[in-house]
Amino acid sequence: MVRISVICLLLLASAGLVHAQDTSQLPAKWSLQQCIEYADKNNIQINGLRLTEQTAEQELLLSKAAKLPGVNGSASASLTNSKNANPVVGGFQTQASFANNFSVSSSWIIYNGGYLNDVVKQNQLNIQSANLNILQQENSITLQITQAYLNILLAKENVVYLQDLLTTSQAQVDQGQKQYNAGSIAKVSLIELQSQLAADKYNLVTAKNVERQNALTLKQLLLLPTEVQFDIVIPDTLMASALAPSLEEAQKTALQTRPEVKSSELGVQIAQLDLAKAKAGYYPVASIGAGLATGYSDNLSATYLKQLDNNFYQQIGLTLSIPIFTKRINKTNVENAKIEVAQSKLTLKNTRAVLSQSVEQSYINVLNAQAQYDASIEQLNASKESYRIVTEELKVGAANLVDYLTQKNLYVQALQAYIQAKYSTALNIRIYQFYTGEPIKL
Repeated sequence: MVRISVICLLLLASAGLVHAQDTSQLPAKWSLQQCIEYADKNNIQINGLRLTEQTAEQELLLSKAAKLPGVNGSASASLTNSKNANPVVGGFQTQASFANNFSVSSSWIIYNGGYLNDVVKQNQLNIQSANLNILQQENSITLQITQAYLNILLAKENVVYLQDLLTTSQAQVDQGQKQYNAGSIAKVSLIELQSQLAADKYNLVTAKNVERQNALTLKQLLLLPTEVQFDIVIPDTLMASALAPSLEEAQKTALQTRPEVKSSELGVQIAQLDLAKAKAGYYPVASIGAGLATGYSDNLSATYLKQLDNNFYQQIGLTLSIPIFTKRINKTNVENAKIEVAQSKLTLKNTRAVLSQSVEQSYINVLNAQAQYDASIEQLNASKESYRIVTEELKVGAANLVDYLTQKNLYVQALQAYIQAKYSTALNIRIYQFYTGEPIKL
């Protein structure tokens, strides 16, 4: 028991070292491209679809092998013990006999209405469909990661601005304290400044919590271990405006390149091959069969090898199976296959319609986001200037505290609206460009 426990501890320690070594290879800060590449290798859904693709490849190999002749061999040895009548002394005597039998048989389907060929074609399409499903899942996880990544950038930028506001509020409180000590402002004015400082601290703490939560969301999306410290790379610039392709051009490109459309098109072809396979049930099946066999029995006087030679025979034949009455099985199979073809065409039509609508919605989102972003810049500039002016006036006593706090709140609202519009525009632009086949990058 002690020895087993020691071995278990060593195995656990080795596993821990391997795990630690694996996590040590991870970057200290993740770029968006690193996140996407890591998810492509480690995402459970994507890897599950890759296994499905491998299964489809095995099915293709199996269907190709089905066109080859099959060969089976058998060998048997038997010992028989029986009672036989003794004609000399009368009665019965026990007698044992030994026998060997050997055979090799082969069969080869040479015609079945093209069924086997259709199965091969269908399995080839299944592999292509599996590849498209992988691409579709990769596209989905890429968009999820991009949105989560931009949410972190948004939260980080919000923290920076709120930190600046907190610094300004602290300076205002310090100045207010001096003015109160000098008797130039009332106690209530100082309390209002302190209250604003407390509110700014609270907003900053909330923003940092949002940043941590967004980072956790992306970390969980990447399936990173809990103990891994996670942070992202902040890009130098972030494109928040771009000349987007026209809606017609984007829809045309998406319908030609998106994997969900290609997968639905393959679905129609696969259904049509199912129909061809069902129609093959009306055709005869021709096959060639051949066999070799020999045997030995010690009840015969010839030697072992002589018996194998004497009993050796060869057989070859042609079998033709013609369906005459199948109790409506073939007809039902054909009708069901026709329904499947019609259903797959409806699925393709729906996929194209949904994709066109999604591209159109994305295009509208880009236009709206860019308009909001442009308006937020103007609003921010105006609020920032008003806030600067009232801050200077407060220092020299030309503005009261109520006007200052009101203008500061307006500036904070304009600032947050600008940050939100900036990252919303960046995200919507990338989603729209992604529909047109452009890779996502910051």
